[in-house]
Order: sequence, then structure tokens, then C-alpha cells
Amino acid sequence: MSSTLRESQPTNVRWLIVVLLMGFTFLGHFNRNNISVVGSERFIKSGEISKEQMGWVYSTFLFVYTCGMLPGGWVIDRVGPKRALAGLGLGMGGCVILTGLLGYLKLSLAAMLIPLIFIRGLAGALSVALHPAAARSVSLWLPFKERSTANGLATAGALVGVATCYPLFGWLMDQVDWPAAFVCCGLTMMAFSVVWTSLAADDVNEHSWTNDAERNLVHVNDRVPARSTASIRDILRLFGNVQLLLLTLSYAALSYFQYLFFYWLGYYFDDVLKLPTDESRRATFTVLIAMAVGMGFGGWYSDWLCHRFGHRRGCRVMALTGMGASALFALLGVTTTDPQQIVLYFALALGSLGLCEGIFWTTAPTLEKKTGGMACAFLNTGGNAGGLLAPIFTPYLAKEFGWPAAISVACVVCALGGLLWLGIDSEAGRSEPHLES
Repeated sequence: MSSTLRESQPTNVRWLIVVLLMGFTFLGHFNRNNISVVGSERFIKSGEISKEQMGWVYSTFLFVYTCGMLPGGWVIDRVGPKRALAGLGLGMGGCVILTGLLGYLKLSLAAMLIPLIFIRGLAGALSVALHPAAARSVSLWLPFKERSTANGLATAGALVGVATCYPLFGWLMDQVDWPAAFVCCGLTMMAFSVVWTSLAADDVNEHSWTNDAERNLVHVNDRVPARSTASIRDILRLFGNVQLLLLTLSYAALSYFQYLFFYWLGYYFDDVLKLPTDESRRATFTVLIAMAVGMGFGGWYSDWLCHRFGHRRGCRVMALTGMGASALFALLGVTTTDPQQIVLYFALALGSLGLCEGIFWTTAPTLEKKTGGMACAFLNTGGNAGGLLAPIFTPYLAKEFGWPAAISVACVVCALGGLLWLGIDSEAGRSEPHLES
């Protein structure tokens, strides 16, 4: 192939960036959830730390993570997604190592509680950039017609991290004990951050491996700056952006449904259905992997729909179909008593929900182009807020009305969230043509 022909063909560096983002989301969620493996299998079983005390350890991460989301979005816009993710990898990896080092201090588990809460809070603060920075990076690296595919793959990496955490981290604990397991995982994340720093750039124009064809492919009509400083007016504008508010409310509804399964799926299989431990773990893994597959396929299919029918209509079809099907399959799951059918219906429910994930992260940064990182952080704040309600209301509703009723409420919330897309104009912030060839 001649050099002229090679220069006329876009390189695929943008897909290298997507693969690296998948690695970040995988490691971020793997290291975010490995504390729950140790908590369940070692700390709580020892009797020195109660379930309620471990709940404080888990909740501290989520609380700080949610509260720090908007400031984290400001930082992403200020320094760019490359530096934001590099700092996340080094910081989060360091916190995981610190967790492991606690085990070498020969403290009792009870004495480790306060240090654990502090380290988890710090980890939550250092993790806020993960999804907003990944989505911001996608918006700077991919042409619009490929962004839902890229965002779907990036979020699928997170679900694979969650699904594999129990078997992989459990195996690592069995081999080297939990302190060394944490140290190994933390070092891995820090090493990956170094790899990211050496291979990534903030956008297609700053990477030495791209060519003019790829740069022209990504920036069809406009050039969005990779770094900017948001003013108070820019921040307040987020709260007045009706399209972003509707998008965030819809994502909060999706997250309520999603987090119900994240927090209570294992309990439902173990204590409600009374499945054996190994069978319960396999069932939980199956359901979560189904969502990861849905995210990957749904991103590609969303891009196809948007290319075929326009972005506004394509997104609406995907949201209404995916979130509606999720609610329907989950309802079918709670109306049967056959464990195999329940696992199948729940897998279809989360797989259908995963189909929609990419369109949220693709749309958010286009609605506030100057402060795309903050727009993604705004979206994720709403998602976390909706998700945090699930652990609180689900057991209450289940206690008062039964588990079928509790899950049915989540189904209604999910379906209503899908309907909000009828009022969302996902092309409101675009300058590219509606249909791209």
C-alpha cells in the first residue's frame, strides 16, 4: 500500500483509546467492589465487624463519590480527560494499596474500621472522574456516528469488572490472602495509569499517531476544545438546561432500576429464592454479564438506528424499547417461581437496560460542548442519586409489600424514565448534520 493511500485512510487510534477506556472502567469497578468481597467473606464472618459497620464503609465511598461529582467534572474540563484519568488511576490504585497495607499492621479488624472508612472516602473522591472523563474522551475522539458504540463498550468494561470481582478477587485472596490481594490490584491499576499516560492524548489533534484523515473524520464540522475553565455562569447554566435535566432524570430512573439489582440481586437469590451459594454466584454473574453484553451491542445498534433514522428518533426508539423491555422482563421474572426462568428473565431485563447506556453518555457532552466534562458529571450525579435510593427503599418496600412489589415499583420507575425521552432533543447541541454517511 502506497504512503499516499495510507494517509487517505483514517487510522484506528481512536479505537485504541476506547480499549484503554474499557480497561479503566474495568479496573475502576473491580477495585471499587473488591472491598465487598473481603467484607462478606472475611470481615463480617469473623464477627469483629458487623454488616451495619461494613455498610458504613461501602456507603462512605458512594456518598463522597456522589458529592464530588460536579467538582470532578470541573477538573476534567480544566485539565482534560487524559490527566483526569491518569490521576484517578494513581490515586485509586494508591487507596487500594493502603487498604491492603492495613492488613500488615497486625491491627484487629475492629480497630481497622475507622481507617477503612477514611480510605474508602478518599477513594470515592479520587474516583469521580471515571465515567464523566471516559465519556468526555469519547466525545473528543470519536465521530458522532461512532460515539454510542464507544460509550457502550466503555460502560460494558465496568460491568465486566463488577461481574468478575467476586470470582477473581476471591481466587486471589485464596492464593495470597486479602492484604496482598489488595496490594496486587492497586499496583495493577497504577501501572495501567502509566500505560494510559504514555499511549493516550486528550483528543485526536494531540496524538502523534493519527493522520489528517482520522482528524477530519472526528471533527466533521466543528472543533470542541479539550480543556476549558468553567465560570459560575457556566455551572449555573447546567441547572437551566432543560434537555440536560430531562436526560439526568431519565438516567436517575435507569440507575434506580440498575442499582436495585446491583445491591440486592445476590440477596434475592440467596435468601429469597434459597439458592445454594455456588448457584447464586453463577446466577448473579450471568445476569451482570448479560448487561455488559447489552451495553456493547446496544452502543453499536444505537449508532445504527441514529444513522438510519436521525439521532433524535434513534435515541428515542432505543430508550423506549430498552427501558420498556427491561421493565417487562423484570416483571415476568417476579411472576415465576422457577429459578432458571427467573435468572433468564432478569438477564434479559438487565441486558435490555444495557442497550440504552450508550445514548446517555453520548448525548450529555453534546448538550454543553464547552463544559462537556461537567455535563457528564451532572448526568452521573443524577444517576448516583437515583441509584442510592434503591438500597434504601427496596428493603422497606419488600418488608411491607413483598419482593415482587418492590421490584415492580422499580419497573414502573424504569418505564417512566424511558418515556422522558419523548421530551429529550438529543440533537439540541449538535452542529453536525442529522444523518452522517
